[in-house]
Amino acid sequence: MKKLLLSTLLVLYAVGMSAQGVDFLPEGTTWQQAVDKAKQQGKMLFVDCYTQWCGPCKKMAREVFPQATVGQALNPIHVALKIDMEKGEGPQLLKRWQVSAFPTFIIFNGDGKEVGRFLGGSNADDFIQKVKANSQDNGSSDMDARFAAGERGEKFLLEYLGTLNAAYKRDQCNLVAEALLEGKEDTFVDDEQLRGVFMRHLTNPFCKAFVAVAHNPAKLRAAVGEQMADMKISRTLSNYGATLIDQRDGTATIDEQKFEAWQKLMAECGTDKENIDMMRLRTLITYAEKKKDYPLYMKYLNEYWGKYDVTDLDLAKWAKPVAEDCTDESSRLDMAKLLQQRVDDLHSGKRAAQTKAGNMRLSGGLDKAMEMLIGVLKGEIQKPQ
Repeated sequence: MKKLLLSTLLVLYAVGMSAQGVDFLPEGTTWQQAVDKAKQQGKMLFVDCYTQWCGPCKKMAREVFPQATVGQALNPIHVALKIDMEKGEGPQLLKRWQVSAFPTFIIFNGDGKEVGRFLGGSNADDFIQKVKANSQDNGSSDMDARFAAGERGEKFLLEYLGTLNAAYKRDQCNLVAEALLEGKEDTFVDDEQLRGVFMRHLTNPFCKAFVAVAHNPAKLRAAVGEQMADMKISRTLSNYGATLIDQRDGTATIDEQKFEAWQKLMAECGTDKENIDMMRLRTLITYAEKKKDYPLYMKYLNEYWGKYDVTDLDLAKWAKPVAEDCTDESSRLDMAKLLQQRVDDLHSGKRAAQTKAGNMRLSGGLDKAMEMLIGVLKGEIQKPQ
């Protein structure tokens, strides 16, 4: 009877082991510790780059990673690590790895060199196939080395750009785009391929090719249309501010010299003073939030509120980190006051509720969400987990 019981327990243990999903390393394991473990075990390293608010990330964690077939495909070949890209070393790695969407899955060899990546949620079978396909070195590390060594042939650069684009490495895409456009500031608009490189991949407003177009956009407008040309110029200028914020070790810094140069460049390119000031303040609001300096955050937010229209969506978005992370009572009450003013204006009809965000229609009014945030900020209701 004892032997039968022991045999049954062993069988159940074996079944339990075979039913195991992906065996992720314990929470708190650092990137370097994971690399060392992968090298020690002769395995590759699989990294799940996720955020707490990402719906597809949660679905993968809930429905795909626990499946036995997924664990059987990954565990023998990979050490697996989950990294919250907004906490701990996550923000620093996000910038280093050029992660721009979630979830992003990256596979490294035992030396910590990337061999492949893919994005987005999927079912178990598709996920396993993507892991297998991206566990074969796609040559990107070799191309990285060739570019770093100074190779600048146009054929190579275009091939390299295609590899980077497939991996969503936007920062490196910009560097290759700059290399392709270097010395062609006056002629690239006439070349359909190079014009496409400019439109899709160039993000640095200080690049000579961009400055030339921003100062004299007529040729680009004629080639791609006035709306597309102007949108490219506007977005390149406005998106640059966020890149000046460096978040690491639980705080954030901003490159003040480049921040000033950016505002000067916008003025030189014909951006009106009001838009420059709006972009300046929005960047500073983001900076103060990442720095978790909430008195400074509210200072910039109040300055913006006093000058410009704040949409319902922006107000709710800006209130969320104060409700979740801020311990400064004055800042919390200040934020609650702004929200209450907006709720009162919406209910009295003084202001119409926002129904769209860009081309997307909102599923419902934000007044209820703002009322909940007011309660959290005042300590009247528990903050959502």
